[in-house]
Amino acid sequence: MNVKAIHIFFGIAISLLFTSCSALFGNKEDEQVNEIFVQGAIDPNLIPQTVGYVPVYPFFQGFSNPIDVFVGYDELVYVVDDNGLNILDQKGTKYQNIPIPGATDVTQDRRLHTYVCGRVELPRGAGGALVNLPAVYHLMNTATGNYVIVDTLIHPDCDASRGATAFRGTDDEKVQFTGLATLHDNTLYVSRTGPRNDPNAFFRPDNGILLFDADGLNVGFANGLTPNSPSLKSAMGISAIATLAAPPQRQQGINTGKSFMLTQADATLNIEYRTLHITVSDDPDAGTSYNETSSLLNYDYSKGDRFLYQPFRFKNPEDCFIAPDALQYSFIVDSGTDSLYIFTNQGIEGVNPPANSGLKKQVAVSFGGPGIDGNSGGPFSFKDPSGVCYFRRMIFVADKGNNRICRYMLSTDLQ
Repeated sequence: MNVKAIHIFFGIAISLLFTSCSALFGNKEDEQVNEIFVQGAIDPNLIPQTVGYVPVYPFFQGFSNPIDVFVGYDELVYVVDDNGLNILDQKGTKYQNIPIPGATDVTQDRRLHTYVCGRVELPRGAGGALVNLPAVYHLMNTATGNYVIVDTLIHPDCDASRGATAFRGTDDEKVQFTGLATLHDNTLYVSRTGPRNDPNAFFRPDNGILLFDADGLNVGFANGLTPNSPSLKSAMGISAIATLAAPPQRQQGINTGKSFMLTQADATLNIEYRTLHITVSDDPDAGTSYNETSSLLNYDYSKGDRFLYQPFRFKNPEDCFIAPDALQYSFIVDSGTDSLYIFTNQGIEGVNPPANSGLKKQVAVSFGGPGIDGNSGGPFSFKDPSGVCYFRRMIFVADKGNNRICRYMLSTDLQ
């Protein structure tokens, strides 16, 4: 579809919208067009003549430093900000807020159980003094409006390796839960950072990833990730984690792999590869192993110009997400560059070129930056983007500094 045709099409669509001809909407044969009518509007003036992302309006407003966004298996939009967990429908209508202290991350499993990283105060200090500890809140019935907190995973008690160790005072208070992701079987991954990282200690290092089963029992730890030295399988200052399983539910099944992606955002550390893919393998004799994905170091310049594993590619990657569809694009937001990046599952920056375009390389479609003259309020600019997710071909970005949730679709998905 050429640009002129797109202008004509959306002019007709907008005209129909204002005349409220709901019967006509129901007769549209293009399901993608119907989806746009439900979820938002495309400005035809912003559709690029080449491949690129297009903003879907309205952007969701009314947040206080939104730090993460996730579209659940229930197809509701979950946003965490200074006020806790906000629950919205696909049009951006906010109908519930759940006050979670210190909320920083949110995810949901296939049972529609919702998990939120936060903090909790408990009497654990000397003389029963209150201490502030990281926690994962486990909620049910968030879609009904009658939510229930069924469990809270609290550090250090939720870590099986700490059962015989004493409370570490301020060191335990410095620990943070930084990322959440689930697998097909409702296993929960929780990324963690903290000050104690002796790999030879009796208890596990603070920097790493804990595994919990569907009942909240700590069933493992991502052994082999280096907690205090950068490598292709390190776990230093983890800011986010993403697995291959994600909404929506699909008839053809969901990815059953255990591998994951993580980001390392500690700006005080000199980390060459801040975004990593970790390959997880199960062996009946040796158990589960967590391995580097060194194949991503093989840069194929015949297919792309920039790559995920180029040294020092990122400054401060805050969040990542892997599309659960067949393409498995990876999305990363970096608050150090105020940008959104898109990569293939082979680590090439960009998306597939359109059929019959004659293009041989991936088309780079990453975007962002502070905007013209430092104005970060434009549709293609961000200010401290901190969260990202993908749902039915639409990208959601938690644009923290602009107090909004931005939405985008690839221009080729509109044709």
